Amino acid sequence: MNVQWDHHDIAQWDQDHARVGAALQQDWAYGACMLLMGVPVWRARVSREGEPIALAQFIGRRLGPLATFALCSRGPVWLQDLSAADKAQAYRALRQSMPLSRPRFAFFSPDEPLQSELGLPTWRRVITGYATVMLDLTPSLEELRAKLEGRWRNRLVAAESSDLVVHKVGTNPAQYRWVLEQENQQREQRGFQGLPVGFMDHYIQSRKAPVRTVLTLRADQGRERVAAMLFLLHGSVATYQVGWSNDAGRDLNAHNLLLWQAIEALKQRGIRQLDLGGVNTARSAGIARFKLGTGGQPLVLAGTYL
Repeated sequence: MNVQWDHHDIAQWDQDHARVGAALQQDWAYGACMLLMGVPVWRARVSREGEPIALAQFIGRRLGPLATFALCSRGPVWLQDLSAADKAQAYRALRQSMPLSRPRFAFFSPDEPLQSELGLPTWRRVITGYATVMLDLTPSLEELRAKLEGRWRNRLVAAESSDLVVHKVGTNPAQYRWVLEQENQQREQRGFQGLPVGFMDHYIQSRKAPVRTVLTLRADQGRERVAAMLFLLHGSVATYQVGWSNDAGRDLNAHNLLLWQAIEALKQRGIRQLDLGGVNTARSAGIARFKLGTGGQPLVLAGTYL
């Protein structure tokens, strides 16, 4: 196998990434934004007999002059159906050819469940798998609505008959930044962690047409903002990134209304799959129930391997 590091064609990377519906962490713009924030990034394309079989984007951390850690999060992106043996060969080629001085440590968090043919049976799992909910947006709106859990759908109907008004928020920073400020406050209050808010600002503006990178919806009651949702778009997939609501928004089931209208808008933009983000039934059972109530499928990834 041949591994090409860096010097890639951005348009080709984006095309391949979109074709297979890969995760946000493997989007070219994700790496570009990390570079803007001073985080090292390395990108590789793996080929076999001249045919590309995988993409892999790593973000790094250097511990002084001693060592470099590189993480391929929710990757590699497999461009073909491969056996476990083929994947194992690709993993070895990536790890052995990394253009980093030693000592170096390469971590992989495959975007696959543990029962898949991972090609990593002899590697050591150092972190258990991330859990999320994936919603297929290719069925019709009628089919998607029919798949909603009964109580979820009832709350949506109640919100639709309320005095809530949903607005699409523009992509000018002055129009959406208040949502990011609310997210910062939520994290401080609840002790949550996530992508830096500064990263999201960079990502939204990472393409000439920000309509290709973000969808933000706001619910108002009269003149008051009561809830908002922000989705990052990457190829044919969208990731639910920020959700905020005040007490009035929660009482009126504003998030049910916002998410349903987001599904409609994402389908219109050609998005085929929605990653509803991490779920933790022990710490945030209510959020997990909300995401599962959409009819999406829970996905527990294999974990991180060294």
